[in-house]
Amino acid sequence: MNSNLFSRELRRNMFTLLIWTAVITALTTLTMSFYGVFLENNQKILAMISILPEGTLQFKGISDVNDLFSVLGFYSANNVIYMLVLGSIYSIVLSSGILLREEYNKTAEFLLAWPLTRGEIFLSKAAVVFLNVIFINIVTATAGYITLEIVKREPFSTDAFLVMSVYTLLLNLFFASLGLFMSTLVKRARPITTLSIGLVLILYFIFTISNITESLSAIGYVSPYKFVNLDTLDPDYRIEFISLLYFIVLSLLMTFISFRLYRRKDIYL
Repeated sequence: MNSNLFSRELRRNMFTLLIWTAVITALTTLTMSFYGVFLENNQKILAMISILPEGTLQFKGISDVNDLFSVLGFYSANNVIYMLVLGSIYSIVLSSGILLREEYNKTAEFLLAWPLTRGEIFLSKAAVVFLNVIFINIVTATAGYITLEIVKREPFSTDAFLVMSVYTLLLNLFFASLGLFMSTLVKRARPITTLSIGLVLILYFIFTISNITESLSAIGYVSPYKFVNLDTLDPDYRIEFISLLYFIVLSLLMTFISFRLYRRKDIYL
């Protein structure tokens, strides 16, 4: 890894990182500010929820409607969605563009003028991606925890909150690795932002449909969201081994393959 290139990419992506972090944090804080109102109108809300299909809540990780009235259940149902979807979009958009930026901006000669190997370029840019993803997860999780402490009416499990945060981080790192992999498959450099965003939304849609429609539950395993457990009020809530294995193995595999492909990939000026 080259420290100069790493610093350059870190500065280049700093503004976008801060914007995404601020937006997700603001959305989380705003949503949790309604928790008190939600509790005060619980009977009306229960009546509204009762007319929804049974599976509607399940895709948000809620197995019992009463879980919504727990501060952690309310948080996981309404706020984790921001990091599960928006955080994943940020991760894949950043990673899918960082290796291609010089090519589609017609500034690749600047990059190639440096005394760097392809391996150093890849590792420097990948390090920025993973560092940014970790940063946004830490900041948003910290903000979420502070908000929970402010609005809570009863104690909640800190361990469950940490497990949920780890699931979110693993998912975002998965999409970051997927973005790197996708970018190394592009023959002629062009932005793949739309494709990246669409892929996240499609995978989330597949996950949602699989939870709402029992006959289609099996297709949910096509989506990484299926391996994220949000049932935070389950007494046995923890990081499941199969989920940990799924995210770590696939993320490392896609990153390794991306590294090998990038070392042989043609860079167009």
